[in-house]
Amino acid sequence: MRANIASFASRVAKPADTALDFGCGTQPYRSLFERAGCRYRGADFDEAADIAIRSDGRLAMQTASADLVLSFQVLEHVRDLDLYFGEARRVLRNDGWMILSTHGNWLYHPHPEDHRRWTREGLIAEISAHGFEVVECAAVVGPLAWTTMLRLTCAAYALNRLQFAGKAFVAALALLMNARAWLEDWITPQWVTRDNACVYVTLCRPHAGTARKTTD
Repeated sequence: MRANIASFASRVAKPADTALDFGCGTQPYRSLFERAGCRYRGADFDEAADIAIRSDGRLAMQTASADLVLSFQVLEHVRDLDLYFGEARRVLRNDGWMILSTHGNWLYHPHPEDHRRWTREGLIAEISAHGFEVVECAAVVGPLAWTTMLRLTCAAYALNRLQFAGKAFVAALALLMNARAWLEDWITPQWVTRDNACVYVTLCRPHAGTARKTTD
């Protein structure tokens, strides 16, 4: 996933751009955009974030003040997609870009909620219905590999409960299962992964003529 995000960033991120990470969490991709010369701004409910997400879900940020909107593994946790995409569109300049990733298939994982998964077709339709055009959609990890990673995740949860040897078992199992997953992903045809991926990373831009709500 990081490789796809980096590829999209290299195409659209420019020095002095303002990049808003909408639901930034631990900001795992901050360095990618700072290396491109962007002014990275993390937005979250956490008081330590650069930009506050208010209790009503709106951003404490001026309209048309971002060149890039970033959304990484957030969308599946959003209850109100109209509000989320509406705020993303509001703060994004007309010639700006959005890089968004979310799950196609994965375990239920509430942070604090978990509402949906997408097919490639469904995700593109959802984004298009909310004011953006999907320019490119990259599929990350096919069904053979993600089922292996799912088994690893469940096994790690169980083994970590062992008081002494759990961590050592998890480390050894992780090496084995990651190697297996790499091989499985390598042999999986791209046409299978395309519509059955674990994660999708999209590069999007605002639809021409999309109305922007000004609700600062």
